[in-house]
Amino acid sequence: MGDIELLAPAGDMESVAAAVRFGADAVYVGGETLQLRARSAGFDREALRAAAELVHGAGKRIYVTMNCFAKSSEIPAAGEYARVLSGMGVDAVIAADLGVIDAMKRAAPELEIHLSTQAGCMNYASARVYHDMGVSRIVLARELTIQEIAEIRANTPPELELEAFIHGAMCMAVSGRCIISSHLTGRSGNRGECAQPCRWSYALMEEKRPGEYFPIFEEGGFTEILSSHDLNCIDMLDELADAGVTSFKIEGRMKSAYYVASVVNAYRMALDGRADLNYCRRELEGVKHRPYADGFYHGYVKGHHANDGVYRQGAVFVGNVLGRKDGMLKVRQRNNFRLGERLEVLSPGKIAGSFEVTDILTGEGEHRDAAPHPNEILYVPCPIEAESGDMLRRRQDG
Repeated sequence: MGDIELLAPAGDMESVAAAVRFGADAVYVGGETLQLRARSAGFDREALRAAAELVHGAGKRIYVTMNCFAKSSEIPAAGEYARVLSGMGVDAVIAADLGVIDAMKRAAPELEIHLSTQAGCMNYASARVYHDMGVSRIVLARELTIQEIAEIRANTPPELELEAFIHGAMCMAVSGRCIISSHLTGRSGNRGECAQPCRWSYALMEEKRPGEYFPIFEEGGFTEILSSHDLNCIDMLDELADAGVTSFKIEGRMKSAYYVASVVNAYRMALDGRADLNYCRRELEGVKHRPYADGFYHGYVKGHHANDGVYRQGAVFVGNVLGRKDGMLKVRQRNNFRLGERLEVLSPGKIAGSFEVTDILTGEGEHRDAAPHPNEILYVPCPIEAESGDMLRRRQDG
């Protein structure tokens, strides 16, 4: 699948570096305006320029999300920002709003536009219209089956690229256009402020019995209907490629650099044939996630909006490798570990090897039994080859 783009999310520079190092072909980030994530996941202009330089220095591509639905007052700023992004060398902008797309094409016609999944493009006729407007890629609606994607591919210009999500959180609403957060909290999910109320716990109350609450739980076909499973397509990559998808997208701009590194690495190894699918499946179980499902790609799956709300996590990220010398790893501690535990080394494109922690040294040469202090620089003997940028984790799933 050498022609398939693996597209990774990044909410900060650490995640950008992890995405690039662990095998992403392209990275998408939020800018300073009209991006559908919390402000903490948005890059200001200086940070965005640095991210673009890092990504382009590795020969990869960077896309910027501007996928909010804009108010009239924001349209002029969208055009101005498009010129800024074009000047930075940003490879494409991901947008959903027709007015925003038009404003950007007028202001910076050379800037590539990708249609966001928020636009909910579900048929070839709509895809053609967007292409006629100057859109070069359709990020497909999440509600499509593989057969429907193939139909779109067969009836659209070959130069129009198709992108589909392959991993990460799914919204319970159609293509993410949900008003629950806005209704309950005043924070609009369509303006990048979603409070994720679909993940909250709810009870049922009958109108004439105020204050008498009945719990909602999964049993005998009855379930919580709001909290969706997470998407996992590790077993479907060939099918999606055969249907005409040319970019595989991972969700998660609010996720950690460890999450980005682990998920990108698993899909990179699967695409390149460097590991069997059993190994890649276990890698994806190693990150924090809700129960997995395959979305709508094989048609409606009863219960994929039905889970206990409990996150699974097969491994815990414990440290960044900062370097190696004389058999010792220089490590920035991120989570607690101690003598006698086995840690794994997460390296790009490699099967993770494990080793026992036989010593923990501070920079002053003090021996420790445990590493409880976040961000402390420590030294750990390790027989496995590792480099700066690799990560250490502790398995919880055996």
